[in-house]
Amino acid sequence: MSGGLGWWRRDGGRVLIELHVQPGARRTEVSGLHDGRLKIRLAARAVEGAANSALIDFLAGRFGVRKKDVTIESGERSRRKRVSVSGARCAPESLLSA
Repeated sequence: MSGGLGWWRRDGGRVLIELHVQPGARRTEVSGLHDGRLKIRLAARAVEGAANSALIDFLAGRFGVRKKDVTIESGERSRRKRVSVSGARCAPESLLSA
């Protein structure tokens, strides 16, 4: 595994990203780093998988991939998640500047 800034790394054809997710926010957005992880605020609430679905939609759009190319690897029921993105069309650092 190579690349990364601590909160992400490349693993073959996919990017693994360490996230801190805050559901129930006013709007969905990247809000910087939190405890060594990329922090994403989600407008969706953590009810019946709505926040996880919103996270997948958001990341797929930002990386220019299909939703099926974004997978929650760990932390499905936690704010701390590890997500993989296959075929990302942009570098993970671009999430911080957008």
